[in-house]
Amino acid sequence: MPQDPMDFEWSYWIEWGREHILWLLAGHLLVSQMSRLLVEKYKPWCLMVYGMAACWLLLGIKGFAVILLHAAISFAVAQFQLSLLTWLCSIILLSTLRIPAVEETKRKWYDTENEYYLLLFTVSVRCLFCTSFSLEYCWHAPTQKSSHSFPWMLAYVFYYPTFHNGPLVNFDEFSKQMRRREAFSVKTNLSILIVGIVRILFWWCLAELMIHLMYIHALYSSALPLESASYWALGGLALAQVLFFYVKYLVLYGVPGLLLQMDGLKPPALPCCVSLMHSFTTMWR
Repeated sequence: MPQDPMDFEWSYWIEWGREHILWLLAGHLLVSQMSRLLVEKYKPWCLMVYGMAACWLLLGIKGFAVILLHAAISFAVAQFQLSLLTWLCSIILLSTLRIPAVEETKRKWYDTENEYYLLLFTVSVRCLFCTSFSLEYCWHAPTQKSSHSFPWMLAYVFYYPTFHNGPLVNFDEFSKQMRRREAFSVKTNLSILIVGIVRILFWWCLAELMIHLMYIHALYSSALPLESASYWALGGLALAQVLFFYVKYLVLYGVPGLLLQMDGLKPPALPCCVSLMHSFTTMWR
């Protein structure tokens, strides 16, 4: 049965996931577990090097250079320790993505629009991470800045599970948990991995069923069926739309969240079920 093709985000990330990203995430998992087992002290740097290599592989040397340049500019501006300047820097860096000449130049780096969009999404999310690092650098006293070095910023920015699409992890939490030494148990980690994979596969299958059977987005793209539908039907369609949104992000954030757990970090909470919420504010967060 053909699927509803109108949800660009789901189709886009599933295509990239099957072809490249899931394999690179599996590589990250292997590097992470080996470094935790053998060289716990150097785990952040092993993961940083792997993230840089994965970025280079998917985005090419020019895409890698753009992200590195954004990180270097953000770090340099953070040295002034002015929050307003940090925000201005982040807004200017983001605005460069919409300059027509810059857009055209970046498109020429790639053979397909999907590759260009991957760079666009990745740079946008990396900008959030650079902003988090820079603001926390501004807010901390000089005695607390030992962990706010440029190598630590690169380890944070190029951390691969959250690299392309998030979720956002604050720098302070990331560095604190990365530095923490804890007992490593292969058996415990294996059980976390198996349970996590089973849950994500369940959510993934549910999302695929919804997109193959319900055609929510296709209905919304055409005015005719909406005009003829009753208020109850429109309410049901709206609920189905947000429920699919919820299930979609259980998958898109569940995969990196599982890898964060495997790395010994605490992942951000997954979205709450929209049927239990009276306000959508926390959903957007």
